[in-house]
Amino acid sequence: MTPAALLLTGTVGIGKTTVAEAVGDMLRDVAVPNAVVDVDWLRAAWPAPPGDPFNGALALRNLAAVTANYLDAGVVRLVLAGVLETAEDRAAYAAVLGMPLVVVRLVADASTVQRRLLRRHAEDDAARSWHLHRAGELHAIQEASGVEHFVVDTTSRSVVEVAGEVLRVSGWTS
Repeated sequence: MTPAALLLTGTVGIGKTTVAEAVGDMLRDVAVPNAVVDVDWLRAAWPAPPGDPFNGALALRNLAAVTANYLDAGVVRLVLAGVLETAEDRAAYAAVLGMPLVVVRLVADASTVQRRLLRRHAEDDAARSWHLHRAGELHAIQEASGVEHFVVDTTSRSVVEVAGEVLRVSGWTS
């Protein structure tokens, strides 16, 4: 099996990491060697350099190293959860990965995203406010850029249903 990558993108609170984990579980269940990576952890450093507030360059450098390690370990499917805003972002990820990349953008209606963020940040007013603002902002950016190959709606579907649809549209299952 030729190595390939799938990147789940979407606004904050959409469920990228949760769905990525479910996709990884489904691949494991059919004996496909895989790894799941939340790209946010590959960029988690402070302070971010001027002009790169989300540490995108660091995330790409770390992703290159992690990808090489996973390939050496026999992984053939790399499932990523992260935010892409532009076609240039997608091209940079594809270049670093060095394998075919499918980008699936997860979407949900605004009230669903808001409810998820309110629950996730119930104890932190500042984080809640930032994420609620960023959700709308990022949704608009991604809608305009068309960064994805496919869109999957998560509004009223279970994680397992969404993961199955992601696998189907990506061509990783029939």
